[in-house]
Amino acid sequence: MEVILLERIAKLGQMGETVKVRDGFARNYLLPLGKALRANAANKTRFEAERATLEARNLERKSEAQKVAEVLDGKSFIMVRAAGETGQLYGSVAARDIVDALAAEGFNIGRNQVELNHPIKTIGLHKVTMHLHAEVEIAVEINVARSAEEAERQSKGESLTSADAIYGVDEDALRPEDFFDPDADRDGDEE
Repeated sequence: MEVILLERIAKLGQMGETVKVRDGFARNYLLPLGKALRANAANKTRFEAERATLEARNLERKSEAQKVAEVLDGKSFIMVRAAGETGQLYGSVAARDIVDALAAEGFNIGRNQVELNHPIKTIGLHKVTMHLHAEVEIAVEINVARSAEEAERQSKGESLTSADAIYGVDEDALRPEDFFDPDADRDGDEE
């Protein structure tokens, strides 16, 4: 099915372009959300008549998204979660958790604007991309830790999952001879 795009859509095209898409994508996503019109003569003339208002509205949305991006840029959000000694979370941090953390700070971001291909399942610092507008995207840092104190230590660059942090052992001080005795008889027969 051919459609006229009413806004820029990633990997598809710019506003005003006529593109061919699969019928289901058009019927279930583009048309119901008002992102496109069916490409016929009546809609083409309608689009050309409304083009100026659509471009103005798109420019307004983009400027609003850029303002939010300027405030969010470089921010770090702390997520306190229960985790084992190795840093593996007992649960996970999903896009909705990130949206809730942003909402607590006063940012109105939709779950579909958070690009998180897989839930976060380990403690540590994670970069998450936000698509605030088709042309505006930023990365925020999600600091997942077991407590606020650990999150602060983690933000300073300290690793909480290394052998030193878990067992109180300095990894650099470990030597192979601490674990392996070269003089030991391995085959079991006495000579």
